[in-house]
Amino acid sequence: MLTFSEAQLAAWLMPLLWPFLRALALLTSLPVIGTRTVPRRVRVAFAAFVAYTAQPVLPAPPAVTLDSPLLLGLVAQQAVIGLALGFAVRLAFAAVEFAGELIGLQMGLNFAGFFDPVTAGTSTTTSRFFGTTIAWLFIVVDGHLLVVAALVHSFAAFPASPEPFAFLAATAPHRWGAEIFATGLWIALPLVTMLLFVNLVLGAISRVAPQLSIFAIGFPVTLGVGLLGMLLTLPALQTPFTLTLERMLDNFR
Repeated sequence: MLTFSEAQLAAWLMPLLWPFLRALALLTSLPVIGTRTVPRRVRVAFAAFVAYTAQPVLPAPPAVTLDSPLLLGLVAQQAVIGLALGFAVRLAFAAVEFAGELIGLQMGLNFAGFFDPVTAGTSTTTSRFFGTTIAWLFIVVDGHLLVVAALVHSFAAFPASPEPFAFLAATAPHRWGAEIFATGLWIALPLVTMLLFVNLVLGAISRVAPQLSIFAIGFPVTLGVGLLGMLLTLPALQTPFTLTLERMLDNFR
């Protein structure tokens, strides 16, 4: 008859349990892969695959018995770190979508809002366009591989330890929100400046030729210039996004 002790069971489970929980929490909050369109069984299987393949490079887990009060704290630590990693990646996406909001506001397209079934919220046309473009770019530049690498490196930076919430004091994730506004303004500044110049020209035309209906010609001109500017600046979108993504992932290395 096959028998094993509680210590042997803990020694078998703990090396796989901590990376599995952290990876599963990451895939719950990660953009693209963690959306509702990806089945839960796929995310669970992917988390198990990452936990198994990362075993050779992971540090030795702490010896914790299954009935220890510390077990719940370690489970909470893995969930918090995994969710924080997904939140950091989500901030890079939100910065680009915020830039789309600013550009759409200057173009006059923010009234064209619609329901987004992926996020279960309302988004504007330009914001959704930038978000879809970044989702494709995230896969093309191997952003998902960078996230998995950051997840593996996080076990060296923030291993499972008797201090489960030391991660929050070390990284201060509540300050990461400033990246949304800084990066969003960085991306949107060229187009916002261009559209501001167009509005100044239209204002001067309305003063010189008041018989012209500035509202009739202003919207199509602003819209056309905005769409042309988006077309010209779209190839340069990769640089600020990748820099922001790498800067956010550096918190876990």
